[in-house]
Amino acid sequence: MSIIKLMDTNLSNKIAAGEVVESLMNIVKELVENSIDANSTTIKVELIDSGTKQIKVTDDGQGMDKEDAQNCLKRHATSKIYTDDDLFHIHTLGFRGEALPSIASVSKMTIETSHDDIATKVIVNAGIIEEVSTSTLDKGTIVTVEDIFYNTPARLKYLKSLYTELANITNYLNKMALSKPNIKFTLINNDKTILSTDGSNNLLKVIYNIYGLEVTKKMVKIEQENDDYQIDGYISYPEEARSSRNYITILVNGRNIRNYDITKAILESYHTYIPKDKVPIVILNITTDPSIIDVNVHPTKMEAKFSKQDSLISLISDTISKSLEKLTLIPEVKYDKQPIKNINEITTINNDVDFTSKDEVKPVFENINFDFSIDENKAQISEDDTPYEKEKFKMIYPLALVHGTYIICENEDGIYLIDQHAANERINYEYYLKEMGKSSNDTIDLLVPLKLEFSNQEYIILKEKFYILDKLNIKYEEFGSNTLIIRSHPTWIKKDYVMESLRKITEVIITSNDFSKEKFNEKIAITLACKMSIKANQHISLEEMKELILRLRETENPFTCPHGRPTIISYSNYELEKLFKRKAE
Repeated sequence: MSIIKLMDTNLSNKIAAGEVVESLMNIVKELVENSIDANSTTIKVELIDSGTKQIKVTDDGQGMDKEDAQNCLKRHATSKIYTDDDLFHIHTLGFRGEALPSIASVSKMTIETSHDDIATKVIVNAGIIEEVSTSTLDKGTIVTVEDIFYNTPARLKYLKSLYTELANITNYLNKMALSKPNIKFTLINNDKTILSTDGSNNLLKVIYNIYGLEVTKKMVKIEQENDDYQIDGYISYPEEARSSRNYITILVNGRNIRNYDITKAILESYHTYIPKDKVPIVILNITTDPSIIDVNVHPTKMEAKFSKQDSLISLISDTISKSLEKLTLIPEVKYDKQPIKNINEITTINNDVDFTSKDEVKPVFENINFDFSIDENKAQISEDDTPYEKEKFKMIYPLALVHGTYIICENEDGIYLIDQHAANERINYEYYLKEMGKSSNDTIDLLVPLKLEFSNQEYIILKEKFYILDKLNIKYEEFGSNTLIIRSHPTWIKKDYVMESLRKITEVIITSNDFSKEKFNEKIAITLACKMSIKANQHISLEEMKELILRLRETENPFTCPHGRPTIISYSNYELEKLFKRKAE
């Protein structure tokens, strides 16, 4: 007797829903993407209780006729692809034909749609069409999804909290608004507006809607291309770094995706500009021929594979790095007339949305100038760019030292505070990195050899990595048990810090897992720079301060230490005058 049977349609749809509908955000995602593919210019998402009770998506797109309104509920029914070749030239956000039947199978759904002046209403319950009738809708489509997972209680049980679900939906809508600034997006939860864009095709306005004006003013336009890819978008100044990777938005042909290698390339471009636990705000749009990418990787279509990824990674890294090199990155301290007294007063329109706010968010653009052409021109990169010769910042003159740590300086623009340790750390870091990168084999013989002792465990690990000492031109001999005698060292190790430097170098060798010359040099440079720099509470003379500033101005990136902390902050004359009430507010 045969035991293999065809699966019931409703059962297969519920299984598909387990892959496609992982959360309420996935439902919103699939419905919004359908609206975008229908050439909508306005998309409104309305939620009740973060979508747990109802999700309603309204658009002004091309709509469907009566037959299509029913066929769209069948599995693998789609208007996006028809042949094998279409699968490798995908121009739409949706194409699988699984989303609507999957969502309908675990909810109560109503579809109202209008096409060629004929409006249709379809009522679906748990994937079964219960009613097809005429509708009074004039244009577009309205899809209402209610009682999500009512017939799959196990899935309902594992939904996140209302705040988490709403935050995920908000994050997704933010990214879609950034990818489609020509579409007017509205997100409403329990009659409160969370996001509203105007569809004016001005990306900076969308950035303002999501992140606020101060962030918008610290965004830099990037634009570059090679034979395979074109990239454009905005990157933030390092001072606007955040803690969550959600602030990195990667778009491929208008599709929001996740890609570890691209994210890694972005973060490495900001290396030493921001701390390791921080990420920049980035909106990166990648445009390419659909034939060299594959978005058919995961049912949610949020992952993509690239056939020429090395070319893309190189383009992204070079463009962001060159853009940052052209900026003056001294954070300015600003006077806030009304400091926040209570943490509960802080509201944003991103992952930390104030869902209890009684007032709707109504962006006002009349008095805001979104033409940040100065910053954009600084960062635009072209293929024939010559090396950037401009001084990194104007000369500043030291006046005094505060708390043995911060150098007070001035010039005609205002006053400055320099962290003497961070500044010296940047100088030493670039010195060691440059010297270690040279192919010179120059060494210094020690008149009195140095003895380094290790624990038995450390010595076993170090002995396996003696070849690294050879690569660094450190001449050594084994001496007794768990001991090395050092007879010479490379010239870049400073005379007064030989023993301490050798200790740090061997520590890095012992604790490093995989040897890569570039990464190893980087780690050694950071370690030595930190240990060999002026410490906090170490008083230096005015002449030493001036010498430190002169050397800092000669570095490639004088604005941050190797750990990403700022070396300089400034108070402009305008801000000082406001503080002392010399300027009108």
